[in-house]
Amino acid sequence: MLAKFRPASAKKLTEKALEIAGIQLNGNNLWDMQVHDDRFYRQIYARGSLGLGEGYVGGAWDCDALDDFFYRVLSANLYRYVTKNSRVWWAVIQAKFMNLQSIARSTQVGEAHYDLGNDLYRAMLDPTMTYSCAYWRRAQDLDSAQIDKLDLVCKKLNFQPGMSVLDIGCGWGSFAKYAAENYGVSVLGLTISAEQLALAKVNCRGLEVELRLQDYREINTKFDRIVSLGMFEHVGPKNYLRYMQVLADCLTSNGLALLHTIGSNKVYASSDPWITKYIFPNGYLPAIQQIAKAAEGKLIVEDWHNFGADYDRTLMQWWRNFNDAWPNLRNNKVYDERFYRLWRYYLLSCAGAFRARDLQLWQIVLSKGGVPGGYHSVR
Repeated sequence: MLAKFRPASAKKLTEKALEIAGIQLNGNNLWDMQVHDDRFYRQIYARGSLGLGEGYVGGAWDCDALDDFFYRVLSANLYRYVTKNSRVWWAVIQAKFMNLQSIARSTQVGEAHYDLGNDLYRAMLDPTMTYSCAYWRRAQDLDSAQIDKLDLVCKKLNFQPGMSVLDIGCGWGSFAKYAAENYGVSVLGLTISAEQLALAKVNCRGLEVELRLQDYREINTKFDRIVSLGMFEHVGPKNYLRYMQVLADCLTSNGLALLHTIGSNKVYASSDPWITKYIFPNGYLPAIQQIAKAAEGKLIVEDWHNFGADYDRTLMQWWRNFNDAWPNLRNNKVYDERFYRLWRYYLLSCAGAFRARDLQLWQIVLSKGGVPGGYHSVR
């Protein structure tokens, strides 16, 4: 069927679909798609989101405001229309991830994404190098919003001096450092990225913090509190039961855990191929029912906080930081013009998805056996 599909027909179908979202081909609005190569239309039709993303990175099309482009596509539920028309935009709308996170494969995302270079992340992130959604309830800048997020987690878990804390997916050590310095707790942080580990050890030097290059499934020690910020997206559905069992086994009888994760509005069987190939190998975004089912019989859900709209603002600031730093970053042979376009597409398409509320950000507080008298939510 694809062989019979003419380029002119692909262009007409694409144009008709985009009109539903208020987007014009080669129009004058910032969110309009500017196509430079008519062969690109068949690429979308034949390869879906992979074709769309590769077409952008390869220069076949441009858009001044990619975030608005994706916001409009998602808000218009465009995929429902085009699914009836040969699935031209299938998977463009939903950037969901695969379940390939065995222990043997768990380091792949670290090598492919988190080990790209600490200079990149220093330039893009806030000074604490926190690579997860910031909390913008009162903050006016990224630095304050990330500190507020770290403090929110500490308050939700009611940290007390001397408590032991497991940080699953500790990144560059931002949470471990903040919690140890401000709340007097001792932290064991786990990461699967060698680059993160090296810098985290420097950042946490002199504190009650131990950091390891280790998979969460290899831990069997008891902790008063467990924290996981932006790591659950790499666990995968086949491992959800195991993950929750690790939390239950590693918590003390009156312990609490906090799970901070991007979430999907529904269960998807597969991931977006562009995100999987170029950004986050082996990832998957969980839906509410998947998390709840995995926790069932092991942990009690005490609190479920959604501030997904804050990720739009966070991603936009990361994009501005990255873009401002690009003149210096481009001097590194690792980061060429293709990388610039790839990273722009990644950050701005995700911002548009959160703006459209197609993706969520959840902080979930879990207890081992229920908080006596009930848990009091913190916002």
